[in-house]
Amino acid sequence: MNENNKPLKASKEIDIRFNEVDSMSIVWHGSYVLYFEDARECFGAKYGLGYLDIFGNGYYAPLVELKFNYKKTLAYGKKARIDITFRNTEAAKIIFDYEIFNAVDGSLVATGYSIQVFLDKQYQLLWVNPPFYEAWKRKMGLLP
Repeated sequence: MNENNKPLKASKEIDIRFNEVDSMSIVWHGSYVLYFEDARECFGAKYGLGYLDIFGNGYYAPLVELKFNYKKTLAYGKKARIDITFRNTEAAKIIFDYEIFNAVDGSLVATGYSIQVFLDKQYQLLWVNPPFYEAWKRKMGLLP
């Protein structure tokens, strides 16, 4: 939460494309990885924490954990909305929570989370937050 006690969130609406579905016209489970990625890019653009921002500061942020909970199906030609929320932690990690909704009826389709860690340019794991990330958190009102 930031100083206004509002979580940092972003939303992205997508159209379900043919190449994302299986032979039953249902979204293939592996397509959800792309939806979470779309949400992370949307969040990064909104809040200045995109992959190029991280890379430009001298770091990588690979995914180390990705979890999905499927609730309902999505079908070809439908619309979905992905909501992403930043989960603040003291650890040197970026954690996001996701909710995917059917954009027409508002029903919850899937939930999940992702965890990213920081590596320096020599691919060494960082155990403390990089300075740019601390500055970003301070700017977002997530640190005192």
